[in-house]
Amino acid sequence: MEAARSDAAEASPPTPARVEVVRPEPDALEIRLFGAWVLQAARPSPAEVTGKLGKGAVRRARFDARGLESWDSAILTFLSAVVDRLRELSVEVDLSGLPPGVQRLLALVEAVPEKKGARVSDAREPWLARLGAATIETWKGFKEFVRFIGEVTVALGEAMRLRARIPLADVWLFVQNTGAEALPIVTLISFLVGLILAFVGAVQLQQFGATIYVANLVQIGMAREMGAIMTGIIMAGRTGAAFAAQLGTMRVTEEIDALTTLGIKPVEYLVLPRILALSAMMPLLCIYSDVVGIVGGGVVGVGMLDQNLSQYVQQTLYYANTTQFVIGISKSFIFGILIALSGCLRGMQCGSSASAVGDAATSAVVTSIVLIVVADGFFAVLCNALYI
Repeated sequence: MEAARSDAAEASPPTPARVEVVRPEPDALEIRLFGAWVLQAARPSPAEVTGKLGKGAVRRARFDARGLESWDSAILTFLSAVVDRLRELSVEVDLSGLPPGVQRLLALVEAVPEKKGARVSDAREPWLARLGAATIETWKGFKEFVRFIGEVTVALGEAMRLRARIPLADVWLFVQNTGAEALPIVTLISFLVGLILAFVGAVQLQQFGATIYVANLVQIGMAREMGAIMTGIIMAGRTGAAFAAQLGTMRVTEEIDALTTLGIKPVEYLVLPRILALSAMMPLLCIYSDVVGIVGGGVVGVGMLDQNLSQYVQQTLYYANTTQFVIGISKSFIFGILIALSGCLRGMQCGSSASAVGDAATSAVVTSIVLIVVADGFFAVLCNALYI
């Protein structure tokens, strides 16, 4: 009989959780917890407590858990929401009335804050609010970019006066990484771009029997636009992302903070060598890309359009314009500075988590490509205004 009663007691559902809010003093609040605060039982909403906070001035709040029968993670969700709301209203919270285990878990929750954006809200903000928030974030990002350019300019001025602490060994290392080690991918892409330009031009020029001008099309396209743009995009994905990942990892491991503690300016020691190396290598890579692209066009012209090799070379040299090459090289120099600035900025802005390094690298590539396109549009408008 006693065993049957025991089994019936164990099978009985838990006592529903209940909360009472009393005012022992005019400016004090006591939150009393009763029943079983478990996931299987019905539980009150935090709004039952937070909704009473606006009724009269509350300066202190405490919890009373003497009526608590059992608990699990369900009580933590309730208490965390209530405590956060109390502290938002500058209410002094006393947690000593809770079980020791609950107190320790609440301390752990406060020590590891919730990641921003992790909780999806059911109510979507109005479009005007989202537009305003996006505008504010864009403006903040623009101000940070301008401030970063100012810091780099100051560091460059210090370097010109031989006062900056620039590791020359690192400069030569970055020259190698951004120059010689980038040649294979630049060769492949530039050769294919030259092929594509020749094919596209040949389809149209064959209609007029003017396939000889394929050489002119490839030479002008590579020298003025495609050589600089394709090299810039390649370096944005290869080197810009690498800069962001390197500096982001140093931010996560607190190496940048250590340099600052030692009195070494991170912009001079880490950022400036990368900008100098990439801006110096980009014009050389652009020239190399132009030559490889013209060779790729020659493969199509000679191998598929039945042109003579000497004829293709003569046509290319005869219509080669130094101005076109100068414009392309100038673009590549500016593109190199923009790519290095974007990569280093995103790396310096990296958060403290491992995923933030990947986000920084992605953001660096996107920012670099956007700036390359904007700068190329500016060059197009300027050259049109100057009739170049």
